[in-house]
Amino acid sequence: MNLIGEPTSAVRALQQQPIGDPRIFHARALKSPRFDRSILNNIITLYSKSNLLDSSLRIFNQIPSPNIVSWTSLISAHSNSPLSLTFFLSMLRHPILPNQRTIASLFKACVSLPRCLFFGLSLHALSFKLFLNTQPFSGSALVNFYFKYRLPMDAMKVFDKMHERDEVCYAAVIVGLAQNSKPVESLSLFSAMRSCDVSSTMYSVSGALRAVADLAALEQCRMIHGHAVVTGFDKNVIVGSALVDGYGKSGLVLDARKVFDENVDAMNIVGWNALMSSYAQQGNANSVIELFQMMEDGGLVPDEYSFLAALLGFYNAGLVGEAEMWLKRMKVEYDLEPWLEHYTCLIGALGRAGRLQDAEGIATTMPFNPDAAVWRSLLSSCAHHCEPDMALRMTRRLLELDPHDDSAYSIAANVLSAAGRWAEVASTRKSMKNRRVKKEGGKSWIEVKGEVHVFMAGDRKHQRTEEIYTKLAELMDAIEKLGYRPVWDEMLHEVGEGEKKEALRYHSEKLALAYAIVSGAAPAGKPIRIVKNLRICKDCHEAFKYISRAINKVIVVRDVNRYHKFHSGSCTCGDIW
Repeated sequence: MNLIGEPTSAVRALQQQPIGDPRIFHARALKSPRFDRSILNNIITLYSKSNLLDSSLRIFNQIPSPNIVSWTSLISAHSNSPLSLTFFLSMLRHPILPNQRTIASLFKACVSLPRCLFFGLSLHALSFKLFLNTQPFSGSALVNFYFKYRLPMDAMKVFDKMHERDEVCYAAVIVGLAQNSKPVESLSLFSAMRSCDVSSTMYSVSGALRAVADLAALEQCRMIHGHAVVTGFDKNVIVGSALVDGYGKSGLVLDARKVFDENVDAMNIVGWNALMSSYAQQGNANSVIELFQMMEDGGLVPDEYSFLAALLGFYNAGLVGEAEMWLKRMKVEYDLEPWLEHYTCLIGALGRAGRLQDAEGIATTMPFNPDAAVWRSLLSSCAHHCEPDMALRMTRRLLELDPHDDSAYSIAANVLSAAGRWAEVASTRKSMKNRRVKKEGGKSWIEVKGEVHVFMAGDRKHQRTEEIYTKLAELMDAIEKLGYRPVWDEMLHEVGEGEKKEALRYHSEKLALAYAIVSGAAPAGKPIRIVKNLRICKDCHEAFKYISRAINKVIVVRDVNRYHKFHSGSCTCGDIW
């Protein structure tokens, strides 16, 4: 049993007895010939682990002269309560200074309690003065504190100053980087940890897998899976769920299902939801519903994430009737209140089906204020169904939330140009220029032999740039012979046709695709896999349909909205995304 402080021989003897109720331990301790403060300190911890906090406080009050271990036991027992901070201030008044375990418990409290950032910063200052900020326990807790408050740079500064970095510390940073949208840094640190011969934990492995899922880095997922098998973590439910998520978000649902089936008896609701979400992203609604029913048959109760996977599957499959029915089921049969994300899926499904008025009606009457994702989804639906008037309304709604959303201007201009409303196209371009809105830089990446290669639009930094540009020119010439014609972005209206063609040709996803071919990233029978940080543009989407025909290969692109699987000149998204 992991108790605070070094237990005496009497405590160790009592701990070895097979007990489950801390009150039994307490009763036996009272009969011990050495019933002293160290035993009372450990009894406090035992009561806290059984959630008998009143009893732990009562025992503390029986100690004549509480030492730092006594106070730390009490503070740790109440780490999920504001009382922990109150007890800490009382301790300082005695005065007793904290040790690194005290500081670690307090940082844990600052993470679990709301609005404790400034208390945590003051605590950091105190730990710095007491030379505790770089100790293993307190340092790891401080790193976790900064990551939880979305301050990754501050967390890394603490980590860089730590001289003793154990597996707990590395795990805190690997998980924190992954949770703060820094997947590349997370994977790099995981690799560095292994090269330093620091042991993995289920948290460091699952954190690295979360980073893999964000990058859709298939080869990295396979390597970490192999490491998990060697270390025995592959049977751990947390790592197993992360593996399912990693393979699923890399587009390999069959591999995700294989991992899931190997651990199905131990899988909790998180693992089931991860697999359902994997199918949903592919638009495989039937498999989502099959899993949903299997999960219920196995005695698990679906939660909000389960329904979100189902609704996402219906949206991506274009099944609007099912989306409406399941949102109703969620409320009536399962007594779950839908989140904004659930309504967004329904709104997207309605828009995709052309029921734009119904979609707008739900957006304006649902019990949430629509966010940018809702209006952007409706705007995309308006573009697909050529509804310029409604597109203008959606654009205004979107720009009210974010006046610098470049996608709003771009989509609106394209819809208006398709309708021949050139004066309004010019007005849209002028408004974008006056507000100094610039299109967000597209970034695409592809994994080759476990290494992630990142490309920006017009990128010439790669060491194989000449080969990439030569191959891309060959591809574009080939698809033009098949009938491809550039899909102009009206935001490029003011430049000449040659410049527009040049700008479209060297988008990041096209460069990534060309590199995949010249590098042999996808052997015969294997698809090319690309990830993009934004929505794939119309021209690249059209070009990839033709390229899949020209090279007779499957191309999978995961953009910010969904998966696109290009094969034989078509895409699984049905040209709506």
